[in-house]
Amino acid sequence: MSAVKTEDEITVVEREMKEFWTELKSVYGTEQINQTLALRDSCKESINVLSERWSKKLKEGDLMIDKIQEYRNEILQQNKHISENEKHLTEIKSNLNHEEEQKKELTDSIQELKEELMKKKEIISSKNKATKERVERLCKSKELFEERLGLEIRRIHNEQLQFIFRHIDHKDPDKPYMFTLSINEQGDYEVTSCTPPLDCISEFQLKIAAC
Repeated sequence: MSAVKTEDEITVVEREMKEFWTELKSVYGTEQINQTLALRDSCKESINVLSERWSKKLKEGDLMIDKIQEYRNEILQQNKHISENEKHLTEIKSNLNHEEEQKKELTDSIQELKEELMKKKEIISSKNKATKERVERLCKSKELFEERLGLEIRRIHNEQLQFIFRHIDHKDPDKPYMFTLSINEQGDYEVTSCTPPLDCISEFQLKIAAC
């Protein structure tokens, strides 16, 4: 029943369209209808041309969007490389600063060592000068003792020094008076023998140790 009703409605619509077309022809005439059809065809053609143009524009727009996206990706990649390079540059600067600090510390250490070495050189020079002056005094004293007391110094066994004095006894100027000197385990001078024996040898030994 529903199908029959639908077919009747279609038949009615077709009949109405035919009636409308017949009435349109009777009102406007064939020439006006042809002009209308020509205008319709012209509009269709214009619409098709515009559609093709806009379709082309849309395709170009899609290509432009793809190109822009490609440029964006390239920019992102370049920014990533720049960020990595900046990070690497920061590490290099940090290493350079650390090396500069180490260089400064090394330079300061070298300068301190130089100053310390100069001080030691000055101390050594001062000691050498004092030693030289002491040696000169000792040499003069030795010469004086040799001349006045006939002093003679000999190195004998066990790294001992033997001091021999003459010109002490006016009656016998060649008579020797001697004592032997060594260094004990404590590093002190020690009189190991004395000829002729002296009662003050202990006191003499203390004076020698104090020198």
